[in-house]
Parts: sequence; structure tokens; C-alpha cells
Amino acid sequence: MLQGWFMLFILFWGLVLVSSFAIGGYFMFRKFLKRLPKDDGKSILDWEEHYVNETRSLWGQNEKSLLEELVSPVPELFRDVARQKIAGKIGELALQEGANKITQELLIRGYILATPKRDHKFLRKKLDEMKINTEPYEVYF
Repeated sequence: MLQGWFMLFILFWGLVLVSSFAIGGYFMFRKFLKRLPKDDGKSILDWEEHYVNETRSLWGQNEKSLLEELVSPVPELFRDVARQKIAGKIGELALQEGANKITQELLIRGYILATPKRDHKFLRKKLDEMKINTEPYEVYF
């Protein structure tokens, strides 16, 4: 029989292992759900990729730099996913409005609409650091 501290050590690592599997499984399942095709035959990730590809020529170097600056508070592990989702939303807005170019206004509006409300405080802080007025975007927050 296991006794004392060794038993507690085994139980602790067992809980750590089960917790790690649960967390990893949760994120893998979310990714799986986003890959499932919807009624139109395309998944959420397919649409994001479509919007990014369709609007690739509309992005200027300043707008790309601004997007990189805005996603910089996102942890590096999730930054690529966040950038893709935000760029997809910006592309969707640009195509809906028939924009000839991605503008700062369109970029910030798409960023706000693509991110959850809990992340808006980081965006506000970043925009304040960059001396960009948030008043025109209050409707979207």
C-alpha cells in the first residue's frame, strides 16, 4: 500500500494530468466545431480564410502594422488565431461595404466586432497608448 507523502504526490499528479487533458480537449473540441460545415457548405474557418484572401490586395502596409500593434497584447500562443479571426471580420466588413481600401476606421471597427467584450478594455488601453480617439467607436463597444 502507498503511504503518506508518496500517495499525495501520485494523487496530485493524477489531478494535474486529468486537468491538462480536460483543458486540451476543450480547445480541440472548439476548433473541431469551427471546422464543421454550416448550411452553406463552408465552416466558420473557411469563411474567415475566404474573406482574408478576397481582401488581401486592399491592405496597405500601415494597416498591417496597425493590426500587428493591436494584437500585440494577445498572448503569443493565440496571436495567430486572433489575427486570422480579426482580419476575417475586417475583410467581411470591407466586402459588405464595397470598400476600395482597408482604412483605420474599418480596421478598428472590425477589431471591435471580432473580439469578445471582455477584451475590449485591452483594445481601449492600446488605442489610448496610440493616441487614437475611441469616441467614434463607442457604438461598437
